Amino acid sequence: MPGAVSASLSARARADTILGIQRTTGTAQARLMRAETWLRYALPALLAVFLLTLAVVSFLQLRGRHEEGMRSATREVEAFARLASLALTGAAAADETKLERVLPVHLLPAGREVLVIGPNDRIRAAYPRPAPAETFAGYLAEGEPLGILGESAGAMLVTLQAGRQAIVAVRRLSDGTGQVAVSQSIEPIAAEWWRLFWNHAVTLTAIGLVLIGTATAYILQTQRAQSADEVCDLVKQRLDTALGRGRCGLWDWDIARGTIFWSDSMYALLGYTPEKDLLSFGDVNALLHSEDGDLYSLARHLAASHATVDHEFRIRDASGAWIWLRTRAEIVEDAMDGSRHLVGIAMDVTEQRRLAESSATADMRLRDAVEAISEAFVLWDASNRLVLCNSKFRALHALASDDAMPGRRYDEIMGRGALPPVRRGIPGAERGTSRTFEVELTDGRWLQVSERRTKDGGYVSVGTDITSLKRHQEQLVASERELIGTVKDLKRSRHTLEMQTQQLADLAERHLDQKARAEIANQAKSEFLANMSHELRTPLNAIMGFAELMESEVYGALGSPRYADYCRDIQQSGTYLLSVIDDILHMSRIEAKRVKLVRRDVPLDGAIASAVMLVAKDAASKSVAIDVELAGALHVLADARALQQILLNIVQNAVKFTPEGGRVSLRGRCCNGFVHLFIGDTGIGIPKAAVSKLGRPFEQVETNLTRSYKGSGLGLAIARSNAELHGGSIRIRSEEGIGTLVLVRLPMPTPERLAEAVRESERDETASTTAPGETRRSLATAF
Repeated sequence: MPGAVSASLSARARADTILGIQRTTGTAQARLMRAETWLRYALPALLAVFLLTLAVVSFLQLRGRHEEGMRSATREVEAFARLASLALTGAAAADETKLERVLPVHLLPAGREVLVIGPNDRIRAAYPRPAPAETFAGYLAEGEPLGILGESAGAMLVTLQAGRQAIVAVRRLSDGTGQVAVSQSIEPIAAEWWRLFWNHAVTLTAIGLVLIGTATAYILQTQRAQSADEVCDLVKQRLDTALGRGRCGLWDWDIARGTIFWSDSMYALLGYTPEKDLLSFGDVNALLHSEDGDLYSLARHLAASHATVDHEFRIRDASGAWIWLRTRAEIVEDAMDGSRHLVGIAMDVTEQRRLAESSATADMRLRDAVEAISEAFVLWDASNRLVLCNSKFRALHALASDDAMPGRRYDEIMGRGALPPVRRGIPGAERGTSRTFEVELTDGRWLQVSERRTKDGGYVSVGTDITSLKRHQEQLVASERELIGTVKDLKRSRHTLEMQTQQLADLAERHLDQKARAEIANQAKSEFLANMSHELRTPLNAIMGFAELMESEVYGALGSPRYADYCRDIQQSGTYLLSVIDDILHMSRIEAKRVKLVRRDVPLDGAIASAVMLVAKDAASKSVAIDVELAGALHVLADARALQQILLNIVQNAVKFTPEGGRVSLRGRCCNGFVHLFIGDTGIGIPKAAVSKLGRPFEQVETNLTRSYKGSGLGLAIARSNAELHGGSIRIRSEEGIGTLVLVRLPMPTPERLAEAVRESERDETASTTAPGETRRSLATAF
């Protein structure tokens, strides 16, 4: 409330100052005006607070009297119940029907009753009137806790069966024969309280009527002053609204006292809160921009003259930004005290300043843009006066910067310069007020001139250097001629290409025929080898059998001991030839993709031991040492028979090509789910040019004319094919005179691979069961 009153007083004082209705001449008068305005609202409020305080105090007194009466009655009931329990202790007193003879009845006020209750909760006697019920529970209203708690509940305010309220206390007799209950009705207490209430109400009503009359007279007296203030406020509000809409503010600068008044619109313009009526000289001067002057110099100038002020400056607003203001004011003298005041109006010209700066910036950017373009540009107004041109236009017409000044006429400018020499001109299209034409200068340059009338009657001319474009156009014409010749050449080349395409198609068709014949020949070769191998096995077995019989001399002696040597040679040659036939048959099955593997978990050490045992005799005959070193118990997922064939062929080759006293080593380790088996020897080695041929069927390093070792050349091919069928590989590294190293890479038996091997085995069994005829035909073809 005081803050609102202070704000109202400040606004009214500012309104009086602006309108010239009243000016404060002293501090005491200003305080009196503020106190009068405050009292105008404070006195009715104080009267209302006084009445409310009286009412609250009276209410609290009445409430205290009521509570004190209830507490006093409760204490008296408890005391009388304790006294009655002591008086009714004997058996004779308990049987007495006249309780007034035993109890101190002179202590019983109006509305108090005494009940004697037996052990069975029945009321044996009552005073001063008969009991209204037979039992104590019936005497009380339903649900009252006093009937259950008894003496432990103390004195309580309860409701009786008749609907009355009373304070009841129960005490147990000291001899244990029953209880005594004392009840005090609250009606006498309420009657006394209501008497006090009406006394207070009459007193408060009389005081209130007196105060209301006083306040009414005071309000009627202040309404006339308030009406005058409202008129002032209305005029001020309209003035502030007009100033606020126009982004203006009023100034009143008391030069002699150094105080400055701002209107509310001035505060709103700058975003400040009007906290005081008058601002000090230093407060306002601190808000001005240092580059726009200060109030000190202006005050010295005004002190010596009665000049008017028309000045633009920057001032800081509440957000810290600078706002441009334009002030128009003049010196006026106060008729009351003769002091000089600078009174005027300040307008916000920030947008105008920004617009002017934007226009200047845009004009500068336009001039920079026109200067930066590569064309000659000139703009004339409706009076043929120069508005704008760039350096290209001045260079084209041999004009200096001082010659082409804006505002000069066309004849004056062109008289100072020279027109460029033109060799020829090519007229262009004309569309309304614009036209375009091309000219060739004597120095070989081409210009395209575009002229267009502006809306204000002037015209703009742009001259573009199109020399490169013209040259490019000439090059395009030449290129077009070359293109036409190239198209003709392409047509001829296309005809030739079509002929070559037809020839290639014929060659491709013949290639397919030759390929088909080669495949048929290869198949015939495989079938021939298979058939010949099968046909050779039968007589070869017979030859080997008869040679064995002749060597053992079952049917008699042969005569000469040489015959036994011949028989052994026949048997060894037959065994070798049989192994060659077996290799040919196995290679044929591999090429025909008829080899079925039964992959199982096979220990690698057992397979290596079996292979080493088969070549141990040949190694011992040449004194070749065989070393085996495995990194732990290694297992591979492989077909046992195919694994044995891989190891035997590689180890047998190592022993065969290792000279006497040499060494063959087998090293094994696991790596990323695979087993790597390295088989190295210290043999004769293999030339680097021949390493790539190893592993192909019937390929050998030695030629037929230089061969010193027996063999069909199928061992490594069969080993490589079997390793690839298992998902592995074989790699060979060798150097002549040093030895050979063969890497055999085979998969390890992981759970996933074992499960896949079981599924393949089941599919093979299903296929063999469903198509036995096909299996027989395949076997017949293979053998």
